[in-house]
Amino acid sequence: MTIMNDHLAKAPRFLKEVPAGDDRERDVCETCGFVNYNNPKVVVGSVVIHDEKILLCRRAIEPRKGYWTLPAGFLENQETAVEGAKREAWEEARAKLKISSLLAVYSLTHISQIQLIYKATLEEPTFSAGPESAEVELFEYEDVPWDDLAFPSVKWALAHARARWTDERFAPFGNPD
Repeated sequence: MTIMNDHLAKAPRFLKEVPAGDDRERDVCETCGFVNYNNPKVVVGSVVIHDEKILLCRRAIEPRKGYWTLPAGFLENQETAVEGAKREAWEEARAKLKISSLLAVYSLTHISQIQLIYKATLEEPTFSAGPESAEVELFEYEDVPWDDLAFPSVKWALAHARARWTDERFAPFGNPD
C-alpha cells in the first residue's frame, strides 16, 4: 500500500503571479512554488513536390474539416522537427518524404504557434489518405484549390515554395507582411 502526502493527494492549485526574477504572470503552484510555463506549440509540416505538383490533404478532422492543407501537425516530445514533419506526412498522407530544406518559420502569435515548414519530395511515388485525411491529391500549382485552403499559413507556404521551386539553398521565409 502506498501512502501519499496530503498535498500530493490533492489536485495542485495554481495562482497567477509573477515569479521572482520573471517579468510576467505565470501559473504558480501555491503549495510547492512550481512554475507551469505555458509556451507556444510547435507545428511541423512540408510542402511536398512531386513531378512539379504539390501534395495536399483534405482534412477529415476539425478544425477546418473538409479543407485542404499541407501534411503537418504538432511536434511530439523527444522528436526532431524533421522527424516530426516526416511522421506527419506518414500519418496524414501515407507518404515517405525526403526533406530538402527548411522553407519557412511562421510565428502565429494569435494562437501561440510556431510553424516550421519544410520543402520536401516523395521518397516513393505512393501516397494515400491516412486517418486524419479524407483524401490526398497532387495539384499543379495553378490548380491548387486556393479558396478551400484550411489555413492562411498553407497559402503562405505554397507561395514561398513557388518562389524557390528549383532552388536548393535559400534562407527560410518568415511571416508575410
